[in-house]
Amino acid sequence: MTLWWIGNAVVLVVILPVVIWLLNRVLAAVERIRRASERILDGGVALIGELDGVPEALAETDTTITAVTTGAVRYAGSVAKLLG
Repeated sequence: MTLWWIGNAVVLVVILPVVIWLLNRVLAAVERIRRASERILDGGVALIGELDGVPEALAETDTTITAVTTGAVRYAGSVAKLLG
């Protein structure tokens, strides 16, 4: 019975503080991860607001590419006639 009480005392004096210390470190790391993920989420939400004009910009880009393609084909045809 005496060994049982000694074992309980060892658990309370040695093991329990170590477990509490390790748990504290894990919880601190979890808190840092939570704060970082909140900052990432805030940045993502702010970025979504900046993307509102993208469809219009892409439509303008498509129009410009079509115009440049037409001009490039005409230019290439003229150069081919001069060289040929």
